[in-house]
Amino acid sequence: MRIALIGQAAFGEKVLRALVEAGEEVVVAYTPPDAPAAKGNPVREAAEALGIPVRQPARMRDLEVFADYQSFVPDLNVMAFVTDIVPSTILNYPSQGTIQYHPSLLPRHRGASAINWAVINGESKTGLTIFWPDEGLDTGPILLQKEVSIEPDDTVGSVYFNKLFDLGVEAILESVRLVKEGRAPRIPQDLSQGEYEPICKRMVIDWMYPIGVVYNVIRGCNPSPGAVTTFRGEELKIFDCEKRARSGPEEPGTLLEVAPDGFLVAGCGGSIFVKRVQPKGSGKVPAGEYAASIGLSPGDKLGG
Repeated sequence: MRIALIGQAAFGEKVLRALVEAGEEVVVAYTPPDAPAAKGNPVREAAEALGIPVRQPARMRDLEVFADYQSFVPDLNVMAFVTDIVPSTILNYPSQGTIQYHPSLLPRHRGASAINWAVINGESKTGLTIFWPDEGLDTGPILLQKEVSIEPDDTVGSVYFNKLFDLGVEAILESVRLVKEGRAPRIPQDLSQGEYEPICKRMVIDWMYPIGVVYNVIRGCNPSPGAVTTFRGEELKIFDCEKRARSGPEEPGTLLEVAPDGFLVAGCGGSIFVKRVQPKGSGKVPAGEYAASIGLSPGDKLGG
C-alpha cells in the first residue's frame, strides 16, 4: 500500500521509521511547520534522510493541501500524534481509509489530554486505541486496543514513554498489516461509555484535599503542564515528588522540613516530598536548589 504518514514529534518519527523498516511504502510525510525556537523537526528530518517527500502545511484543511495530497495517490493514511484538524476530504480519500493512534481505551478519555486525566482520576489502567477517525473528536470505529497498567507512582511521562510509546508503534504496524490483509475490524464506539475532556492546561493544587488526590493531580501534570501552587504570592509548579505517610496537626500546605534534595509539605492524611519545581519565569530546577535560593524553612506555607 501507498501510505501517507501524518504526524509529529518523536512518536511520529518512530512510526515513520518503523513503517519503512517493515517494508511499507511511505509516499509522503505530513508534519507541522518547524517552530521558530525548536531544535529540529524529527519527522521532517527522518523523512528527508529516508528520501520521502515532506509537506509542512500550516493547516491540513487548506484547499491547496488537498490538491497536492491527491498527487501522491495514497491507499492509506496513518495518523501518528496529530493535533491539527484533518478534513474529511483527506480522511476519506484513500481506498483503505485512515487509521489513527490515541493514548486511551476509547471511548474513555477522548481529547488531547487523555493520559493526564486518567492519572489525575487515580485510575489503575489505561491503554491505546487505533481507530478509524471520522468528523467527530476521537469518535470513529475502533480497529484494535492495547491495555496497560497505571502504577500508584506513575506519572504522565512514565505512562507515555515507558508504556504507550513503543506499544503504540507496534500497534500501528499491526493495524497496517490487518488493513493490508483485509482483516481490520471497524467496531463502533459506544459514546455513552466515555467522555470528551478539555485540554489539561492548568491544575491548581488544593492542599486541603486528601493527600491521594493531591498526589494524583501532581503526577497527572508531570511533565506537563505542571501542577500549580503559590509561595509568597508567586506561582510555583510542582513536578517530581513522593507521597509519604507522615502526617500531623500542621495545616495542609505547611512545610514540615527542608532537605538538600527537596522539601516536605503537609497534607490531609499524609505529606508530599517535593523534588522538582518550576518557579514562575524559570525553567525546572531541583526543589532543594529552589528552597536554598529563596530561604524556604519549616513553617512556611504553600498555596496561601
